[in-house]
Parts: sequence; C-alpha cells; structure tokens
Amino acid sequence: MKPAWDQLMEEFASSKTALIADVDCTAEGKGLCNKIGVSGYPTIKYGDPNDLQDYQGGRELADLQTFAKENLGPSCGPAYPDLCSKSELKKMKKFQKMDKEALEKYIKKNDKKIKDAETDLEKAKEDCKARINHKTKQKDKLTEKIKKKGLGMAKAVLAASQSEADGEEEEKEEL
Repeated sequence: MKPAWDQLMEEFASSKTALIADVDCTAEGKGLCNKIGVSGYPTIKYGDPNDLQDYQGGRELADLQTFAKENLGPSCGPAYPDLCSKSELKKMKKFQKMDKEALEKYIKKNDKKIKDAETDLEKAKEDCKARINHKTKQKDKLTEKIKKKGLGMAKAVLAASQSEADGEEEEKEEL
C-alpha cells in the first residue's frame, strides 16, 4: 500500500483544499496518533481534522484516487455551512448556542464514552484470546491422548484393508 499512498500524496501535493500525508505513529507522530485514535497500522483517516473518520475502502491506488477525488476537500462545518444538510445545520446551530464550558463538557463526556467502549472492546478481545488459548490447550491435550491410543495406527489399518479390498475387486473385474 505504501507505493500507492506515496503516489496519491504526490498527486495532491499542490492541492489547496485537501491534504494527504502520512504520520509515523511509532516515532514523533505517536502523540498525534494517540489523540486521533489510531490503534493499528496502516490506518487511514479522513475528514475534518477535528473529527477524523476511519477510511474503510480499498487499498489499491485506483480505490484511493477515486475516494480522494469524491470525498476530500471542504466539508460541512462552521467554515463551510453551505455544504451542510438541514440536519447538520441544526446540530451545528445547537452547538454554536452552547457556551465554551458546556461545549467542552459535552465533548469530554462523549469522548470518554468512546474511550470506555474502546477499552471494553480491548478487554473483550483479551478475554477471547484467553478463552481461545485455553480451548486450544484442551484440544491439543485431547488430540495427543487420542493419538497415543493409536488413532494413526487405526487409520493405517483401515487404509490397508481398503487397499486389499480394492485389489480383490480389481482381480474379479479382470476375470
């Protein structure tokens, strides 16, 4: 994906309304990545810098080019209210009427809900991993026990007897 992304960055390098860039989340970009919720690599985000969305599309150059041409550039918000739908304008006006403290409280509360949901998801993933590891060990022990009792030999005997039966059938057909 890196070559396709590099080419896309080059194509949009002179754009005055769209920025395509990459950030190294393992080095100096780590703080930014944590702030915007990057938890896996590569992650593609798009939209208003204050409300970035996760890109879910294809990773080939043609997919990225199509998405960029159709979706990047000015979007609904205080700077471009004319690009907003009626419902978006209604939400924006609601938030514009709030004082700074109330708006910060609203954002903090809802960011916390999302962070808590992410934490719950990570805990659930860890619980699942633990259960899978436990079940894998159980399966491995059972498999070993069954194999020690001679499953492989039983399969070999069945295959040999099947082979003998097939050989006898061929002899009868030749007569």
